[in-house]
Amino acid sequence: MTHKPLVFSKTLLSRVISLLLVVLVWCVSALPAQAAASAAASGKSLDYSNEGLANKDFSGADLRSEEFPGADLDQANFINANLEGAVFSTSTLKETNFQGANMNQVMMDQVRLSKVNLNDAVLTDAMLLRTIFKDVTVTGADFSGAILSGLQVKELCKAASGVNPKTGADTRESLGCKS
Repeated sequence: MTHKPLVFSKTLLSRVISLLLVVLVWCVSALPAQAAASAAASGKSLDYSNEGLANKDFSGADLRSEEFPGADLDQANFINANLEGAVFSTSTLKETNFQGANMNQVMMDQVRLSKVNLNDAVLTDAMLLRTIFKDVTVTGADFSGAILSGLQVKELCKAASGVNPKTGADTRESLGCKS
């Protein structure tokens, strides 16, 4: 018995992908709420909503599950910060430094990254759809399991090189760059 490949029209495929994205965003939206409840129970501050945090130094800080909705983070310093599970939505990130940061399971929604340093950052399992990358450095960054669009991958692959010193992942391989 032979099986024929499943073929979708572009319109149907587009609708299926849109529906899957809506479901995925809905499912992931519950994660920050759970993280907030957990952090609140531990007495940890969580919300940097609409804060002017430009030029702020967060280097080495433990910012797990923190939320930065609408925050101005231009030229902020997150070198070696622990941002695991942090949420950045509609934040501005121009010339922001995330070098060596743990950004595992970070969620960025409607964020523009311009001239941002992601060198040696760990972005494993990060949700990065609807994030715009412009002139971003990614040498040694690990994007294993990150959710990115084909266009984002194409843009990031232009500058991708190196191996992450913490995870040993090759940046180009973690992005799925073609040769």
